[in-house]
Amino acid sequence: METLTTNDHLYLKVAKVIESQIANGVLKIGDRLPSVRIMSKEQGVSISTILQAYYNLESKGLIETRPQSGYFITFSSRKINAVPQKTTPEPTVSFNDAEDMIAEVYNNIANDNLIKFSLSVPSREFLPIAKLNKAMVEAMRKLPASGTMYESIQGNENLRRQIARWSINWEGNLKADDIVTTAGCMNALSFSLMAVAEKGDTIAVESPCYFGVLQLAKSLGLNIVEMPSDAITGIDPDDLKKALAKQNIKAILLTSNFNNPLTSCIPDGNKKEIVRIIQHYNIPLIEDDIYGDVYFGGRRPKCCKTYDDSGLVLWCGSVSKTLAPGYRVGWVAPGRYLEKIKRLKMYHAVGSTTIQQEAVARFLENGRYEHHLRKLRNTLHTNSLQYIRAISEYFPEDTRISRPQGGFLIWLELDKNLNSYQLYKEAIKYNISISPGRMFTLQDRYHHCLRLSYGMPWNEKINESLQKLGELVKTHKHS
Repeated sequence: METLTTNDHLYLKVAKVIESQIANGVLKIGDRLPSVRIMSKEQGVSISTILQAYYNLESKGLIETRPQSGYFITFSSRKINAVPQKTTPEPTVSFNDAEDMIAEVYNNIANDNLIKFSLSVPSREFLPIAKLNKAMVEAMRKLPASGTMYESIQGNENLRRQIARWSINWEGNLKADDIVTTAGCMNALSFSLMAVAEKGDTIAVESPCYFGVLQLAKSLGLNIVEMPSDAITGIDPDDLKKALAKQNIKAILLTSNFNNPLTSCIPDGNKKEIVRIIQHYNIPLIEDDIYGDVYFGGRRPKCCKTYDDSGLVLWCGSVSKTLAPGYRVGWVAPGRYLEKIKRLKMYHAVGSTTIQQEAVARFLENGRYEHHLRKLRNTLHTNSLQYIRAISEYFPEDTRISRPQGGFLIWLELDKNLNSYQLYKEAIKYNISISPGRMFTLQDRYHHCLRLSYGMPWNEKINESLQKLGELVKTHKHS
């Protein structure tokens, strides 16, 4: 192993070296790690640093301690199930929705007795609620009339300035005047769709796709073409070119980073190519980047907007998945559609949530947001590994599991004869809620798939619920 010399989070550096060797198969299940004392001498760091590193790996389920024996590897990427296959939706418009199924699943959201694998927001335990309360009080003190008055149509100037400053993380090069604030990301997507398409137009989306987007597009009278998607790399630029060449598509909507529900992340090179393609066809791209800040790697992935010099990319974001779902603070950088979006906001909303926007701006401004995100990313990464380990252990061997590199969702592809909606009905009897795969398409597919959230604190109850879910899958598979 390489010797570590810097003092910045030394234990994390030690942990990442070991984690990399586990992922590469250098360290295998059952291998014994060097003792804390020996590792300390090898790395030239303190015993407490090595202990912290081992605790970090243990929390992720990668290693375990055995009394009077030491630390042993318990996880191997080679043992993990295959990833879901690339999706193959029909290249035609379809409106066979699953509205009743969606309503049934989400009518149970308020039930606190449920293990809500179906809920795509982080648990309240992961949110800095006390600090947010403080930021709200500070916002009321700072704002004119304590935040009771309307602000400009474009939204809180401080928040727009902080979002623009934050965009440097993905080389966004935005200015405050490039951004319009909205009531959450769905509101940003809604304004964007209304700005670039009219009733009867056709848009292209990934498949599977977040059901909220499908329902939104349908409510606006838009036709939808679903494009193939890879569980690791998302949509292929070649598939996009084929779709644009064959059909009269007026706009594209995709989640470039950690897609919901497939969890894919489009490689930066593919994002650049996608932007080149839309510029060639002069077709706008609505980019939902709501999960982009929750990455597990060394750096934040870029966005399609990073490569946009034409103004065709409408970049949408929010703090609903990272900081405060109930604040409904979102935004859009709409490029050449700025004036259209401002008019739409004036017609449909007039203003924004003044106090919440200022509170979020202050969170971004003083470094609290980045501090919170570091903790959240580490926790969710740990959770994702625990889920993958548990699913690999409890579910049938032919279960395919996505490999999320960010966000807090995981996509499972089960035996083709299994119906995940029937599985939902059975699981709810045990107070376990899941999202059947059929919810995420307008076509007659993904019946054998499901989406789970790992946005809850990992504990024995979660582990037991996954074990029960695995038992139900095995029962349904053989019924």
